[in-house]
Amino acid sequence: MTKTSQWPVPADSIRYVIPRPVIKALASHPLTRDLYPLAFGHYRRAAGHHMHREHHDDHLLIYCTEGGAYLSIDDEPCMVKAGDLVLLPAGAAHRYTAAPDHPWSIHWVHYTGPLAADFRDHMGFTEGVNLLHLGRQPRLLVDFSGLLAVRQTGFRTAGLVHVANRLRQLLAAIPLSAGEAAVAHQPDLDTIHAYMREHLKERITLGQLAELAGQSPAHFATRYRTLTGVSPIQHFLHLKVEQACQMLDSSELSFTQISSDLGYDDNYYFSRLFKKVMGQSPTEYRHTRRH
Repeated sequence: MTKTSQWPVPADSIRYVIPRPVIKALASHPLTRDLYPLAFGHYRRAAGHHMHREHHDDHLLIYCTEGGAYLSIDDEPCMVKAGDLVLLPAGAAHRYTAAPDHPWSIHWVHYTGPLAADFRDHMGFTEGVNLLHLGRQPRLLVDFSGLLAVRQTGFRTAGLVHVANRLRQLLAAIPLSAGEAAVAHQPDLDTIHAYMREHLKERITLGQLAELAGQSPAHFATRYRTLTGVSPIQHFLHLKVEQACQMLDSSELSFTQISSDLGYDDNYYFSRLFKKVMGQSPTEYRHTRRH
């Protein structure tokens, strides 16, 4: 059973709780059973808002847009402030209290389903990480507001199927918002990637890329992987393989010639790299694409 706070909702705030019989239907409907909302809303300047849950059966996602709150998850305290996204996963005992001097304004959604744990990982909430600072994200505000479009539809199935899939869209887009929030603290990827494309015929090093970004090699590599999910050199090698594919498709050049053109004297080494990335050898790729 979903337990929402008993905070008295004023006229400028919204709490929408889906009835239990409807939740049962969502849990069995083929378009919603993998992930579906239980309750959601938007609280503005929620003075006096507090909650304590020892037994939490669903997942609760909270996006703070203003003010702050004191939060404790499994007895680990922290302060939530504007721009923070918090996930209180199923099973995590927690309590929170809006800051008395500047209470938080929040968008929130309780949800469950077999995909909830997978989306937790997708969003970037790893073990012990329950808070991400995203700053102000218009995309996220639009997605949260999209949940509220189900109001005044009389709990109709069509409307709830729609809102369940809006929830999926919201969770799926979190890493995009996280990436945008990190841009100010990351190297200029457009510049880095342009440099890579301009030097596909060469063998560039991590040190060269780090120097271009104005960072140490270790710091640059860590930042780059955080933002893209791969190492900078791995991305550069993938660009070379993409270029090799284009050359295989559009020319009669041998793979030995292509390897040399892309800076590899050892075409056997580059062939192994190509197969590792593409799942097939250059010869198989050329044959498949042309026939």
